[in-house]
Amino acid sequence: MRTFAHLNLRLSEQKQIFMPKKQILDIPKLWELSDIWGALTPEEKDLVEQNTQYYSYKKNEIICREGDEPSNMMMLVSGKVRVYKEGVSNRNQIIRMLKPCDFFGYRSIIAGECHNTSASTVEPSVVYFIKKDAFLQVLNSNHRFCYLILVEMSRDLGKSDTRTVSLTQKHIRGRLAESLLALKDQYGLDEDEATISMYLSREDLASLSSMTTSNAIRTLSDFQQEGMISLDGRKIKILEMDQLVRTSRLG
Repeated sequence: MRTFAHLNLRLSEQKQIFMPKKQILDIPKLWELSDIWGALTPEEKDLVEQNTQYYSYKKNEIICREGDEPSNMMMLVSGKVRVYKEGVSNRNQIIRMLKPCDFFGYRSIIAGECHNTSASTVEPSVVYFIKKDAFLQVLNSNHRFCYLILVEMSRDLGKSDTRTVSLTQKHIRGRLAESLLALKDQYGLDEDEATISMYLSREDLASLSSMTTSNAIRTLSDFQQEGMISLDGRKIKILEMDQLVRTSRLG
């Protein structure tokens, strides 16, 4: 694994830009994006709306930083985001990738802890920020909303448990194959129904698969020679799905 040298890791240098609502005419409301927010009463929706802002980020900008005290829970509106943990010797490990309508930063608020991961954009993105106090207020007052948040957190925990086993027990080929399949499931395929709709750098793909960049490049080349995938820059086309699935399972 290598550090994300292309990321600006100093919060003081973040270029986080508040975008007034009048500048984004077609941005949906929270409850139009996720059924979870639809569980709120009209009064609770008013409260949340009064305590919500959205920010626009350029590619590779930091949204939140590990170790910071959380002041907002966040939901991705558009774009793609990596959630990662800073490891030994400043080496970063991608924990998961986010797609639009995914929540993040809420676990630390509920636990009363600082963020234990960082998040940065993979491509230009828009993020909703819901103030901590408003989130906790509706969490405490609306049982249905609280239950749906628990479901979301439980799913994240289940995925994390599965991923931990994979990263510790699978060999390089299995880990990389699993990452490609996870990206396919998360972001879908292009119109050709074969190309993964997520164009990660080799460095990010290596970090997601817990390997060095050179090993990721070498293993991708092996997969291509074996006819499982084809490569076109950052575009990865799956040619033999069954073989890729089998490689992931065998580890």
